[in-house]
Amino acid sequence: MERQEVELLAIGAGPANLALAVALEELAAPGLADSALIIERHDDIVWQRGMLLPWTQSQVSFLKDLVTLRNPRSEFSFVNYLHSIGRLDEFVNLGSFTPYRMEISGYLRWVGESLRRVRIEFGRRCVSVEPVPEQDGGVHRWLVRTADGGEILCRDLVIGAGRDPHVPDEVAALPRERVVHSTEYSARIADLDPAAEHRIVVVGGAQSAAEMYWASYQNLPNAQVTMVMRSIGLNAYESSKFTNELFYSSFVDEFHNALPEAREQLLREMHRTNYAGLAPGMLDTLYREMYQERLTGGDRMHMITMTEIVGARMEDGEVVLTLLDRKQRRTRELRCDMVLLGTGFDRAMPRLARDLAAAAGVGGATVDRNYRMNLPPEYTAGCYLQGVNEATHGIADSLLSVLAVRSQEIVADLLAHREPAVAAPAATASAADATAAASEPALLLNAK
Repeated sequence: MERQEVELLAIGAGPANLALAVALEELAAPGLADSALIIERHDDIVWQRGMLLPWTQSQVSFLKDLVTLRNPRSEFSFVNYLHSIGRLDEFVNLGSFTPYRMEISGYLRWVGESLRRVRIEFGRRCVSVEPVPEQDGGVHRWLVRTADGGEILCRDLVIGAGRDPHVPDEVAALPRERVVHSTEYSARIADLDPAAEHRIVVVGGAQSAAEMYWASYQNLPNAQVTMVMRSIGLNAYESSKFTNELFYSSFVDEFHNALPEAREQLLREMHRTNYAGLAPGMLDTLYREMYQERLTGGDRMHMITMTEIVGARMEDGEVVLTLLDRKQRRTRELRCDMVLLGTGFDRAMPRLARDLAAAAGVGGATVDRNYRMNLPPEYTAGCYLQGVNEATHGIADSLLSVLAVRSQEIVADLLAHREPAVAAPAATASAADATAAASEPALLLNAK
């Protein structure tokens, strides 16, 4: 493929970079939006591709779409999407702030198709990013290589492809066909014969693990499904309105300016708001089904608590898991056919960001308040990281909650690095408008 050159390249056509694309079209000079490109490794835009089950709902208010908290009048809002496809009346009648995931996925695809200036190229997986040294000693561009043999030169780069899936070391050596992470559940589970007998173990005790547990139980009627978790049992998300204020975009400044020990406490105490809990409806569904199983003498659903997997091997065509009971410090073996991982994502920066930092000669991939990676002074080429900055920007950084305002802050920073004297005042005015919009009482009915 021929080498391309653009001003701005964004990797990944997920919510983060789609919000950025809309912000570029609404806030930036047309020249920057016209020279911006998003590359996506898949052939289409699908949200939470691996867990796009028909009955799953978002835990986030529809008002926290790609634009509303920044620009409530935007044509790219979720409400306008529903209006454009003739489903606004039905959604209003549903009486819910939390859409089904399929609706959000359809909304994101609609946004991608509605962009007028920012281009999206599908089927292009990034394999490497390299700084391009110039004769003046500076680095003013990045060279991005893609799996199809293409090369893209860009002045600024935005990495919004998400974190790497976490596969525990204890099961990493098992054959790939026996281990399924939640990010690939929908595609991989479809390969199983629904009429056959299966023994499935689901690892984890949060929402994704529970959804795989329930979906496997429903769709494989002859399967034995066992859930293994370290916790004492399944718990609901912490979702009080007081706690949810920590998901406001305005809280990012407060978190970023906090002392390290305060940040650690905030992240620790907010773990259950997103990573260690379930939606109340899911909890009730599972408990009632297990109750009915006991009532009718069924024996397909099993739950093992306060237990961790300390080893795994293949033996006689079976997966053999070694379980450690943390109550008694005793081990036992559990045999199964397949292991489903609801183990989330690595907390470390994605490999692509780590490799880029190493190539630039910095100790790690860190960002400033405006999400721009901290690079040596000779780098005028900028790199922005989206969705991976919880340690410095708070737990909402990986969620939908801050997308709209964060994209505005990145666009303002991009413009400030181009024409500081001209762009910065306009960006400041936009930020003030967004802050005012985010503080409207009508927008406080939210979750995460």
